[in-house]
Amino acid sequence: MPSADRPPADPPAELRRAEVLRRMWLIRHFEEAAIRLYGEGRYRGSTHPYIAQEATALAVCAALRPTDTVLATYRGHGAAIAAGCDVTAMVAELLGKESGLCKGKGGSMHFSHVGDRLFGCNAIVSGQIPMAGGIALATRIDGGDAVTVAFFGDGASCEGVFYETLNMAALWKLPLLLVCENNEYAISTHYTQALSVARISDRARGFGLPGVHVDGCDYDAVHDVAAQAVERARAGDGPTLIEAKTVRWTRHSAVAAGGSSEGAERWRETDPIPRFTKLAIAEGALDEAAAERIRGEAQAEVERAVEAAIAAPFPPLSALTADVFA
Repeated sequence: MPSADRPPADPPAELRRAEVLRRMWLIRHFEEAAIRLYGEGRYRGSTHPYIAQEATALAVCAALRPTDTVLATYRGHGAAIAAGCDVTAMVAELLGKESGLCKGKGGSMHFSHVGDRLFGCNAIVSGQIPMAGGIALATRIDGGDAVTVAFFGDGASCEGVFYETLNMAALWKLPLLLVCENNEYAISTHYTQALSVARISDRARGFGLPGVHVDGCDYDAVHDVAAQAVERARAGDGPTLIEAKTVRWTRHSAVAAGGSSEGAERWRETDPIPRFTKLAIAEGALDEAAAERIRGEAQAEVERAVEAAIAAPFPPLSALTADVFA
């Protein structure tokens, strides 16, 4: 399925700012629609909103080439849009429709579309980390220069495969970028209750690779450190661990606890979208009218996607066992 969202390869600064803002609003309105559709009973399971974390995935993916690879968590809708996935196909996947990214068989937590460099979201905490390491190892063996990015949360940094992957990636200088989106809570456990160090990025030192801490709500700051890490990986100098500090506004998922009024208030203060909008206006890349128009267009695009997905057919029963084995 072609990607309708991928920006031009090298647009001028004004278009870059506008495109980034459009994608930020696409993620925000997509997640709001996903929550609404879940509340209406249009799909089962659960969904994990990426609201208030929009800047991180967009900034990291903007530093990549189309031939690079992205893996994400079950909170992966933002990464999917950042990678270039089609919003209509994403909504259809939520609803289990035949026109979905995975023909309706993956659902919210298993978005995948190799054509848009998204090699999958993973419902298993930290499951994508060793997978990303394996892809990076294959790239190294094949002599390619592609870079693999694994997005994961603060909770995943306490899993054993995280440490194993860091060790092997550093040992073999794999072209891997590990991006921990520290939104402070692993469901309802605050990260300070689970870490023996002040920052997750500090853990990189024990494996001999760079660990960088960055404000995950600052698009430019994230892009700068991601671009340096990608360049380092592509040059054969090995992996980098980036800890992007964010604030989770919503509950852990549509059916789980973990939210708080304190967190919601902090989100309003750190929301990356008005922050980026203010910067773009101050730079002269946009004015307030253009920014509002971009927001409206993104919202309209998501609503069109919702209408199309609702109207789309479910897979036939004969498709139940198709694609089970590859």
